[in-house]
Amino acid sequence: MPTQPPRTWFVTGAGSGFGLEVTTQLLAAGQRVAATSHTLSAALKELSAQHGDRLWTAALDVTEPATVRAVVDQAFSELGRIDVVFSSAGFGALGAAEELSDELLRRQLAVNLLGPIHLTRAVTPWLRTQGGGRIIQMSSSGGHVPDPGMSVYNASKFGVEGFFESAAVELAAFGIEVTLIAPGGTRTAFNANITQAEPLAAYADGVLGQVRGALAGGMDETTLRHAVAGDPVKIARAIVASADTTPAPRRLVFGAAAYETIANAWQQRLEALAAQRELAFGTDADDVLADRANA
Repeated sequence: MPTQPPRTWFVTGAGSGFGLEVTTQLLAAGQRVAATSHTLSAALKELSAQHGDRLWTAALDVTEPATVRAVVDQAFSELGRIDVVFSSAGFGALGAAEELSDELLRRQLAVNLLGPIHLTRAVTPWLRTQGGGRIIQMSSSGGHVPDPGMSVYNASKFGVEGFFESAAVELAAFGIEVTLIAPGGTRTAFNANITQAEPLAAYADGVLGQVRGALAGGMDETTLRHAVAGDPVKIARAIVASADTTPAPRRLVFGAAAYETIANAWQQRLEALAAQRELAFGTDADDVLADRANA
């Protein structure tokens, strides 16, 4: 890994997945990390034993705004300047929209969408006061491309994209930059840890039944390797390196499948939008249409 300038990072979801991998790489490179997770995993405890006071840890439930503010305030107060906030906490819920329980729906949106919003609101006063910083937010190819059976997960990631696109404009005046991370299928424990809704028989023979079958081991080895091709070590390395890129990239897409499916989705939307140009312009008020005609 290239040598990075000394920085302090604040990481959510640091107990597993991308949060843990980024934390591990940062510590190996001599950085300081405030690592938070819903529960402090054995892996985090082991890193704490290895790296001493360069790793600050706290339990954090991102769905509790008061707790988020308290932990953020404690981290900034005790560590001083925090340069990069990496918001990685999240999980996937699988099920048709009508299959999802009210509780699972609420929890999916609370963790994946409201959690990053709570975190951003909590860190902004500190970053603004210190004159800037970087927010790196985990999104997904699912923030651009629909996935059968993941409608509420998609909703959470589309929402993340919308929130941070807008917030980035607000924050730029204070030297706070934002990067969205959009990986495709990656070899973390994400798929194994997906929370599944109780299935309805009506969906058994459709595409959702196929998705469930694939997750249950019904996909051949070669297809699975190519469907879940992302290397979390490489992606984490690129996330860490992005903190040195100025200006901050608004979005980083990781994985060939993610790149191709996002590009295709954007192209289809652009073509559909272009086909509606006459309709869109024609629905303006008559006085505006007259002004346009006389221009």
